[in-house]
Amino acid sequence: SRSCHQFWPLSLYPIWESSNPDLTQCFQNTVLVWVPCIYLWLLAPFYCLHLYCHDRGRIQMSCLCSSKMVLGFLLASFGFVEFFYILLERSQEIHQHMVFLLSPIIRSMTVILALCIIQLERMRGCRSSVFLFLFWVLAVVCSLVPLRAKIQLAMDERFTAKTTVSLVFNLLQNPCPVKDASFLSKILFWWFTGLVVKGYRTPLAAEDLWTLRKEDTSQQILSELHQDWTAECAKIQKQEKALASGVALGSRLPDQAQLLRKLQKEQSSGFFLLRALARKFGPYFLTGTLCIILHDCFMFAIPQVLSLLLAFMRDEDAPLWKGYFYATLMFLLSCLQSLFNHQYMYTCFTVGMRVKTAVMGLVYRKSLVINSAARRTCTVGEIVNLVSADTQKLMDFVVYFNAVWLAPIEIVLCLFFLWQHLGPSALAGIATVILIFPLNGFIAKKRSKLQVTIQMKFMDGRIRLMNEILNGIKILKFYAWEKAFLEQVLGYREKELEALKKSQILYSISIISFAMFGVYVMLDDRNVLDAQKVFVSMALINILKTPLSQLPFAISTSMQAMVSLRRLGKYLCSEELKVDNVSKSPLSSGCSPFSDVVIDNGTFSWSADGPPCLKRINIHVPRGSLVAVVGHVGSGKSSLLSAMLGETEKRSGRVVVKGSVAYVPQQAWIQNATVQDNVIFGREKLKTWYHRVLEACALLPDLDILPAGDATEIGEKGLNLSGGQKQRVSLARAVYRTADVYLLDDPLSAVDAHVGQHIFDKVIGPKGVLRDKTRILVTHGMSFLPQADLILVMVDGAITESGSYQELLSRHGAFADFIHTFASTDGFFITLTFGSSTFSRGDTNNSNLQNMEPMSEADQEQVPEDLGKLTVVDKARTGRVKLEMYKKYFKTISLAIIIPIVFLYAFQQGASLTYNYWLSMWADDPVVNGTQLDTDLKLTVFGALGFAQGIAIFGTTVAISLCGIIASRHLHMDLLNNVLHSPMSFFECTPSGNLLNRFAKEIDAIDCMVPDGLKMMLSYVFKLMEVCIIVMMATPFAAVIILPLAFLYAFVQSFYVATSCQLRRLEAVSRSPIYTHFNETVQGAGVIRAFGEQSRFILQANKRVDCNQTSYFPRFVATRWLAVNLEFVGNVVVLAAAILSVIGKNTLSPGIVGLAVSHSLQVTGILSWIVRSWTDVENNIVSVERVSEYGETAKEASWSIEGSSLPLAWPQRGTIEFQDYGLQYRKGLELALKGITLHIHEKEKVGIVGRTGAGKSSLALGIFRILEAAKGKIFVDGINIEDIGLHDLRSRITIIPQDPVLFSGSLRMNLDPFDTYTDEEVWSSLELAHLKNFVSNLPDKLNHECSEGGENLSLGQRQLVCLARALLRKTKILVLDEATAAVDLETDTLIQSTIRTQFEDCTVLTIAHRLNTIMDYTRVIVMDRGHISEMDSPANLIAQRGQFYRMCREAGLV
Repeated sequence: SRSCHQFWPLSLYPIWESSNPDLTQCFQNTVLVWVPCIYLWLLAPFYCLHLYCHDRGRIQMSCLCSSKMVLGFLLASFGFVEFFYILLERSQEIHQHMVFLLSPIIRSMTVILALCIIQLERMRGCRSSVFLFLFWVLAVVCSLVPLRAKIQLAMDERFTAKTTVSLVFNLLQNPCPVKDASFLSKILFWWFTGLVVKGYRTPLAAEDLWTLRKEDTSQQILSELHQDWTAECAKIQKQEKALASGVALGSRLPDQAQLLRKLQKEQSSGFFLLRALARKFGPYFLTGTLCIILHDCFMFAIPQVLSLLLAFMRDEDAPLWKGYFYATLMFLLSCLQSLFNHQYMYTCFTVGMRVKTAVMGLVYRKSLVINSAARRTCTVGEIVNLVSADTQKLMDFVVYFNAVWLAPIEIVLCLFFLWQHLGPSALAGIATVILIFPLNGFIAKKRSKLQVTIQMKFMDGRIRLMNEILNGIKILKFYAWEKAFLEQVLGYREKELEALKKSQILYSISIISFAMFGVYVMLDDRNVLDAQKVFVSMALINILKTPLSQLPFAISTSMQAMVSLRRLGKYLCSEELKVDNVSKSPLSSGCSPFSDVVIDNGTFSWSADGPPCLKRINIHVPRGSLVAVVGHVGSGKSSLLSAMLGETEKRSGRVVVKGSVAYVPQQAWIQNATVQDNVIFGREKLKTWYHRVLEACALLPDLDILPAGDATEIGEKGLNLSGGQKQRVSLARAVYRTADVYLLDDPLSAVDAHVGQHIFDKVIGPKGVLRDKTRILVTHGMSFLPQADLILVMVDGAITESGSYQELLSRHGAFADFIHTFASTDGFFITLTFGSSTFSRGDTNNSNLQNMEPMSEADQEQVPEDLGKLTVVDKARTGRVKLEMYKKYFKTISLAIIIPIVFLYAFQQGASLTYNYWLSMWADDPVVNGTQLDTDLKLTVFGALGFAQGIAIFGTTVAISLCGIIASRHLHMDLLNNVLHSPMSFFECTPSGNLLNRFAKEIDAIDCMVPDGLKMMLSYVFKLMEVCIIVMMATPFAAVIILPLAFLYAFVQSFYVATSCQLRRLEAVSRSPIYTHFNETVQGAGVIRAFGEQSRFILQANKRVDCNQTSYFPRFVATRWLAVNLEFVGNVVVLAAAILSVIGKNTLSPGIVGLAVSHSLQVTGILSWIVRSWTDVENNIVSVERVSEYGETAKEASWSIEGSSLPLAWPQRGTIEFQDYGLQYRKGLELALKGITLHIHEKEKVGIVGRTGAGKSSLALGIFRILEAAKGKIFVDGINIEDIGLHDLRSRITIIPQDPVLFSGSLRMNLDPFDTYTDEEVWSSLELAHLKNFVSNLPDKLNHECSEGGENLSLGQRQLVCLARALLRKTKILVLDEATAAVDLETDTLIQSTIRTQFEDCTVLTIAHRLNTIMDYTRVIVMDRGHISEMDSPANLIAQRGQFYRMCREAGLV
């Protein structure tokens, strides 16, 4: 109600009836304000007259009366404030409501009138006034209505649902106390004390930590930054386009120019990233910079005050109070200096933390949109490294950046003051500095090159290889290849340590130069050295040491940060998937003739400049139809689906997809979560629909076997599920989604024939749950083709034929010939590739489903609610680090090296003490004829002592660095051995993120942080001893102060270390899930995009990063809290030394006073460094603890047995005998195989069949001893396999596993990592595996680089590589585990014939998926619930009409 037209509510009825009654604004601002005013103004003249007539004498002014007056004036002033507010803020609206402007003025004038009446009453002796009482009552009553209205308005505006949520949230959460802390508490960090005390009493847990402040959360930081960065990226692309258009069309740039342009792009992308970060975090960072400038001002004031104090000591007539004044002034300046320094550090670390959050968020978001060409250039390991190592480098950069420009200024100022004190002889010092600079610059550059290019390169390589080893550990165990990969990892490690060693030695050289610097300053014998000159100069030199030591470090940190920025910029600017690859449109309502998927004249490739993978594609898929895509291995079937998803580069044509999409990839991507979470995939759980989906996808029988049903946690990448189960969970995820278009990439290849038929009928087929949806199915299964509405035949990336099944047959083309050839052989349609069985427990090469706990807990009875838990969360240990860890660390170095190091330190500090004492004696020497005596001798001794000190410093630094390298080499070796010797069950319940974290971050800490911490701690501890000795020599009475302070120190230190260590552990533990999640997302990015779940995954990533920062924030505040409080204690030492010197003025010489005070000035710095380095060591020793953890977990049997008498050619015959064999996945669980007794003769071909969970694969796991026998024995050629080393056993028998795993490296390395076979043998195995043509057409032939996980080969080709491995090993026993799941019918027939001919004289065990492949075997074993239920030749079993007969009937074989 802006105007006052609606002055009075026309009728009170609506207000009376309203649930929220209110008077109009105008009424409130006029009538309600004016009523009390009119009352007072009208009656005031009469009341004044009344008072005038009745004078009762004057009343004295009392407190009550004064307060009334003050409050009254405040009330009046509010009215005027309101008047000006309306005048300035609401000037446009004033003409509409002048009333609102008048009311506050009237009210204020009335209050002033009331105050005048109060004074008049006092003068006339009136003690209580009914007149004024009525006025105040009236005023209060009239104000209640507007007050209520204003409260209501505030409630409506602010307290929306959001506020209520945040209120509740704040009550539930544990908000950070810094927000409500007082100014003093903020600058002294006292707000942190509560947490320290809590941590000292009981070890901190994650729930004790404060929630992040809003401005530190990922959501807050990334919401603005992401837009900024997107804008920056657009600029870079604009530049690129401008450059590209500048080059004449058709002309190619020479290679050098291309390389130059690529480098320029990386450089500029790094700069753009820095600019975006600076824009976001710069202003806050500048407040910190201001603090460090003030800190420098106080730091340079201290030597000037010291100079005055020493002048006072020399002047015998000076009054004592001046001495006390100078002493106190020094104390105050020291305190202010430390306060500003720590405010600066706090700001830097806060900015560093936010930068880390920002970069992690940007990298994560990028990994969800990066295109496949760019994705192939960086492995998962490298992306994890961007998030771990490179963000750390940026955080260091934030802390040391200011030193790059401040240090030179500090150095210049120091030299200027030295010149003032020492005159021309300071030139010697300046010359030294000028010499030191280029030397240190050169050394910093060398170190940076060593660290960045060499050490980081090898570390990247090592982490990448470890990531692959962890992903393919099952294959390594089956083939006994651990040693080959161990050698590769150690090769990287040695090169990495070599670079580290060189870098550390260079660092030691740069330190010498400063130690010797002190020597030169005094080298001019024309000058008389007195205490004032010596010790003020000494104080300045001590100040100078800091910037000189910081500068090379700051420069090298900045260099490393620039490299990291370039790496990050390059990744963040890499090509993204184009949004216009596919035009998506909503599902238009109407009848079915609409096409849901359209590709017109499409040509697609995997990268912008690569060859096309699909050519001339024209498809129109009508709504609700079922389209089957068939073709040979590598013909482009999966690429076609990728094109529909927009994952490939569209060269020409158009792609339209209507409605939502669900996608089932060829290799199932499974999250490390429960079965239910994997199926629901972020949607709400609808119970009946969920149950229906599980039933249709044949998952209900599997859930009965799983320990906790659908609440069972699945290991990373679906480790504890069989191939068939993974594929069905992946299918269930798509079906549950109820999308409009379904893209199914061969989901039936990994399941049993009868299960495949079930899924087709219940899900995909014309009567399945998806019957009304548009389905595009890539398949090798012939039996489904007659039911497809449209069949697309693909050859070499083009569609050669399309039409319905009958149409294609009647055309008599290649498809028809193919069908007739394979159909006529058996007179029925072969169920082409119903690959791998769907077995849960004991399914395909996988040792588990039931071994869901780490082995160490196997003996305890399991608690029911833990049944489904599999992965062991990275746990934080509690309490202080045990002494054993230090012992373990030093033991790896050996005592023989440690003792000399301690002596070296003692020698260095002894030299330093003598050097300083020598100076003080020299300063006290009397001056004779303007010079001092024996200057040459003094100089010689002085120089020699300085030189000795320099050499000792060099020795200690090198020695400690080398010791650190020895220790880290040992610890890494132990960790690697422990991990590779662990049984399969260990990898199933340990997330790879935990293990990678150990190999990356923890080993990095042991490499660099622990030796650096020890180096600093030892040098400062000895330095502190030197200072204490000097101060006590000067003033023995100081001991009275120093000793209690030492106890106080120790007390505060113990308080702090307990908390700090626990925070470090919590931070390390919360870091692993970030990497695990990153790893998972990068691998499943295609699926996440297809389902449109990016925002949910981004939220999850934010949550994990925030969780990590929750423990990182208190970690760095703890250091500040400690340092501020301890430096005050240190400053008391300065005060004590100065005041005691003033008291003993008459007995002490200026030389000794100068020595004591200038050394006591260093105490604060020394103390804070001791604690910091001590804590660093203690914090990083936690890494030794975490790396050693895996030494205590269960290990598998030894790889080889010493003195074993196993014949070289064993097994010669290949007989296998099971004697009452039983196997269980974990103690306490029922047996997976029960009392198997079985004899397999040499050269026999045995097929093993059975329903899900019958125990087929358990037999294979038993033969390879992936699981050890619970009872009974297995004999191979009469030798009990328990008596043989695991490698001896596994290398003499061969398995072709279900999941074809390749490692990054050459194709040859993948076939023969030990280089035991000749090239001819390798080529012949490739020929037999039908890969020779493919490999000989590759540019690098056998040296063709396989990408991580073999992603640059199709799944079928990978399967053939696994077959080639087996053909190369050619052992007497071969186990086939659903080996041909991903190949087409023709290739499969070739493979089967190869196996029959090449392994004719071998014993072959086939875990059968397609029964037609084992119909000519000598024997078939039918497994059921861990027993052998039937065993005979296939013909006999069919005749018996038992279980095998029923399975054959289901598969259409009888």
